[in-house]
Amino acid sequence: MATTTEPLTQALQGSPPRPVNRLIGAFLAVAVVGWSAAFFLTTVHLWALPLPDGVQPQGSMEVVTSSWAYIGPIPLALVGAGYYVAMMTLGALWLTTKDPRLEQVMLPVTVIGLLSSVGLVYLQLGPIGAICPFCMVSATATATLFSLEVVIKRLGGGTAAPPASPAKVWPAVFVGAIGMAIVAVYGLTLVPIPGT
Repeated sequence: MATTTEPLTQALQGSPPRPVNRLIGAFLAVAVVGWSAAFFLTTVHLWALPLPDGVQPQGSMEVVTSSWAYIGPIPLALVGAGYYVAMMTLGALWLTTKDPRLEQVMLPVTVIGLLSSVGLVYLQLGPIGAICPFCMVSATATATLFSLEVVIKRLGGGTAAPPASPAKVWPAVFVGAIGMAIVAVYGLTLVPIPGT
């Protein structure tokens, strides 16, 4: 009996590093997707708003131009873009250093991001009465980041796997973020924004 369970035990002991590092890699990829949605919305605020007089916003533009889309003069999309830059940075540090203090910082931050997203989805479904697809991509990304952190924590945390090479992680994050920003800016030229 001991001979049949021994290989299984060894296999299980050897398996966590790959899934944990892959999940942290997925965390980074989701943060890049969230960044692209927030960056797109930020460029809408900076390039297409305010709408010309007499143009009535409809659909997603109702969300983007609503009073809930700002904290004072600052678009929430810009705050979201900063959040995703922080998640990309912390995620890359987490993957390359495996410092457990990062997990202690990241989990509360993603909980705040998740609660904020839930509130913003409520505003879209309720008081605003319109849905912004890019806002929903961001909300989904925030929920996914939180979920990935919980799963990684259940697998033993980031330290259950060896650190990844910074020479591979940082260039991939940088290229992914810049590439998605370029796609977002190009996408902005394709979206029919009133008055542009």
